[in-house]
Amino acid sequence: MNKSQLIAELAKKMDISQREAKVIVDTVFEGLEEALIKGEKVELRDFGIFFVREHKEFSRKNPRTGKTIKVPRRRFPRFREAKALKEFINSVDDQPKSQ
Repeated sequence: MNKSQLIAELAKKMDISQREAKVIVDTVFEGLEEALIKGEKVELRDFGIFFVREHKEFSRKNPRTGKTIKVPRRRFPRFREAKALKEFINSVDDQPKSQ
């Protein structure tokens, strides 16, 4: 499912326009992004936790030149699924194939 499909599904289930559904979805994603940029965890109970993992700056030798270079600090968004979500997914017998 992509973002457009999510918006269409939300509009259908809530009986609202796709424009209104898009505003809702965009607002949720913006809030998630803002929290992650601040380094905050976003916990959705029984679904999972979004968080940022950080790799600190370090030095490494360039294998071609032998010179030491600095690899800058990097941050990666991560998601850890909740036990309830894993159990739910594994309890469903007929899973549709992913597209």
